[in-house]
Amino acid sequence: MTFDISTITIPTDPGIYLMKDSDGKIIYIGKAKNLKNRVKSYFLKNQNYKTQKLVENIDFIEFVLTDNESEAFLLESNMIKKYRPRFNIELKDQQRYTYLRISDEKYPRLLVSRRTRDGTFLGKGKTFGPFTQGSSKLLTIGALRKSFQIRICKTLPKKVCLEYHLGNCEGPCEFKDAQERYAKHVDSLEQVLKGKNQTKIFTKKLEEEMHQAAKLEQFERAKDIRDTLIRLGSLQTKQKMEYIENSDEEYFGIGIESQTAVVMNFRMINGVIRDSDKFFFDLVGDNSFSNFLYQYYSTHKIPKQILVSELPENKSFLESLLSELSGLSVQIIKPTKGKKKDIINLILKNVLLIHQKGGDPGLVELKDILHLDEIPNIIECFDISNHGEDFAVGSMARFVGGKPDKSGYRKFKIKTVTGRDDFAMIGEIIKRRYYRLSEDNSKMPALIVIDGGKGQLSSAMKSLQSLGLKLPCISLAKENEEIFTPKNKKPIIISKLKPSLKILQHIRDETHRFGVAYNRTIRKNQIK
Repeated sequence: MTFDISTITIPTDPGIYLMKDSDGKIIYIGKAKNLKNRVKSYFLKNQNYKTQKLVENIDFIEFVLTDNESEAFLLESNMIKKYRPRFNIELKDQQRYTYLRISDEKYPRLLVSRRTRDGTFLGKGKTFGPFTQGSSKLLTIGALRKSFQIRICKTLPKKVCLEYHLGNCEGPCEFKDAQERYAKHVDSLEQVLKGKNQTKIFTKKLEEEMHQAAKLEQFERAKDIRDTLIRLGSLQTKQKMEYIENSDEEYFGIGIESQTAVVMNFRMINGVIRDSDKFFFDLVGDNSFSNFLYQYYSTHKIPKQILVSELPENKSFLESLLSELSGLSVQIIKPTKGKKKDIINLILKNVLLIHQKGGDPGLVELKDILHLDEIPNIIECFDISNHGEDFAVGSMARFVGGKPDKSGYRKFKIKTVTGRDDFAMIGEIIKRRYYRLSEDNSKMPALIVIDGGKGQLSSAMKSLQSLGLKLPCISLAKENEEIFTPKNKKPIIISKLKPSLKILQHIRDETHRFGVAYNRTIRKNQIK
């Protein structure tokens, strides 16, 4: 049952919205300048299939307000990383970002924060991040500890250790004055971990304190502050160098097929292609090229120039966010001529090749996962719709190139089976369908999908064997989306994020819908 949007009050402020299913699990997170206008748009007619599937799964919507659109953009990105909703964009290397944690101890330590697969942080304390693989905050965690005199010992010793004698720790384990200062060191570290602007504010504050200490002739205090400033300056210099080194230009080409976007990129260093990658994401809700780029650069080094086949929406806004994140002046450019345009054209040729291979990236995945001899451009799916013993029909949906081919849909009145025997009914309609195709010398599908489990699959295989046909056939059990094949005892589980599973779910849902509609028509006619 579709969620009734009229039952909730939606604010008109900027912020993010969290769509949850009946189990309370977050399935989609989006942002908006005006939450009311954006959220209501999901419930309008003529949405694409994948957005419809999202809406069908919504049971509740929660809102988090922000002061402006920029804050909403950043909050959305961080929340997606934390909860990994299945309808949002998730890059395959999303695990490359890291969080840091200040532990919940009498004299806290600075640690890398570990997470479980569901995104829950391990350990007590305050968590900061995410920090990218190229972030100086991660790579110089040791320098941060030294800069703020943070202890590294797992258990507080009774006497000072080597770190004290090296000047990296003031020894709160032994000295009372160090114990009194420790909380201030931790507070200063927190300010720096909160972000670039906080670092600037903190640095300015330290400079003022240093000058004040010098005026009061507190030279020891002034020297300590000066040393801290030098260490902070070193961290900031390293951070800037990390972004500049090996990040000259990056190119992106995007192509859209069957409500799925394919993005391919080339990383260029000194004019030479050094690396390339491919990404797929569904066009659901706010999933867009702009969102993809921001998610991508939350885990990769940001170059000065990002060259694209088409300009993302909110280009200027995205440039300002990436500039703030990197400390560089970042430009997003669509080349119109010259060598840069040639590189974009080369990427688009590759994107076209990906589409031509299978019409849909999910079909290529299905070929590999199911070990098929060919890409399953033609898939036929079967289901039985029962309503009591007197009303049972069979239905078949046909997909070509990953898209519904409604002229190829078929419906079956059950002729040889009485009672509620789904297995025998599946066997009957499979036999009738492929006997007819064999007699007519018609093209056979590259894959047959049965809505059901092992029993339904076994019945389908017996019918195919009786016809002397060897066609790839699988079943898809709805409860846990398990895929059963004739040769394997254990089911295949495909990640819910993969386009291959989404194709199977789409054709299964279409077959079910078509069958239910036919069953309803028969019952209405019987009543009349």
